[in-house]
Amino acid sequence: MDTVDTVVVGAGQAGLAVSALLSQRGIAHLVLERGQVGESWRSQRWDSFALNTPNWSNQLPGAGMAEGEPDGFSSRDDLVEFLERYVSSHDLPIREHTEVSSVERLPNGGFMVGTPEGRVQARNVVVCSGSMSTPRLPAMAADLDEAISSLTAATYRNADALPPGAVVVVGSGQSGCQIAEDLLAEGRTVHLCVSKVARIPRRYRGRDILSWWHDMGFLDVRVEDLPDPAAQYAPQPQVSGTAGGHTISLQSLARDGASLLGRVERIDGVVWHLRPNVDECVQFADGKCAEFKAAIDAYIEANDIAAPEPEPDPYEPPMPDLHGSDEVEQFDLEAEGVSTVIWCVGFRGDFSWIQHDVLGDRGLPIHDAGVSAVQGLYFVGFPWLSKRKSGILLGVNEDAGRIVDKITAGT
Repeated sequence: MDTVDTVVVGAGQAGLAVSALLSQRGIAHLVLERGQVGESWRSQRWDSFALNTPNWSNQLPGAGMAEGEPDGFSSRDDLVEFLERYVSSHDLPIREHTEVSSVERLPNGGFMVGTPEGRVQARNVVVCSGSMSTPRLPAMAADLDEAISSLTAATYRNADALPPGAVVVVGSGQSGCQIAEDLLAEGRTVHLCVSKVARIPRRYRGRDILSWWHDMGFLDVRVEDLPDPAAQYAPQPQVSGTAGGHTISLQSLARDGASLLGRVERIDGVVWHLRPNVDECVQFADGKCAEFKAAIDAYIEANDIAAPEPEPDPYEPPMPDLHGSDEVEQFDLEAEGVSTVIWCVGFRGDFSWIQHDVLGDRGLPIHDAGVSAVQGLYFVGFPWLSKRKSGILLGVNEDAGRIVDKITAGT
């Protein structure tokens, strides 16, 4: 049995940030990873995937991805290579292919961490496994005809790996829109079942949206500052980092050949029953985009910034004729030649291995900016852990630093 001061669960960006800061403080620790470094990026992203955040914002303590093209967007493989180099250059104590099966509080303090390879005793445990490790499937997915291939955003790789035929993508968040765009580029017939998701411009008035948000303090908004706390659970807005980064919209997907369909209400084998709400979803996304632009305009005016005037965005074309698809309430997969369904309806975390009552109603950990009610148990790398930026690489360093300060102080 190993004994260390701290066990870090997960070797993604959050786990590596915590590990690097613990190493700087000389705190003995182990990082336990179920797969390889950056496993979720390796095994749950499709081949053409690119980060939606520009390189300048993708940082870990003492290193960043901004060298060369700070305003560019890295691929899945680029990010994995960056994480691997980071581990090597900082000599971090990573133990790969070691899945944590239990975390149990000891009577006299500290924790016993169970793995298939043995147990590790630690004073602290920092959970960096994320809240999006397992793709969600709606209950109605079980009613899909068995002859139809069923995948998720985590198992889709490329169009060539799919059986011949049309594809239905369910969900129009970031993953759904980007996968639909990937399929269209490969000449596949795509039907996209939409939902109410905001969208943002990739660039506006001369700068990337994230650059504006950074300067405006938008990324530093805390949960307690939100007018509606439920906003923290909203899906990430539609945008893309592929092809140098660009806006993505339901209009652009329809222009490029996607058939837009409403929300799925019920499935009877190959017959799907839909809510005819395409126009409602388009208007919602466009309205949110207009709000984001207006906020930037107001910031520019209030701070007397010399910014160029807005330019037309080719990914915001007029809404094309939907040929009645907005009114479709029943869709027959067999009649439309559909061979594959790709579910892009979000992810969830798995915390069943924590032997403590630390989860709330939504199945997410209860914490105060990453500090749980259990002495010595912490969380890093979760959306809205402390601020809006907590779920992206830009926010990891700040959260990791605060938790390592807690560990150092023994609080």
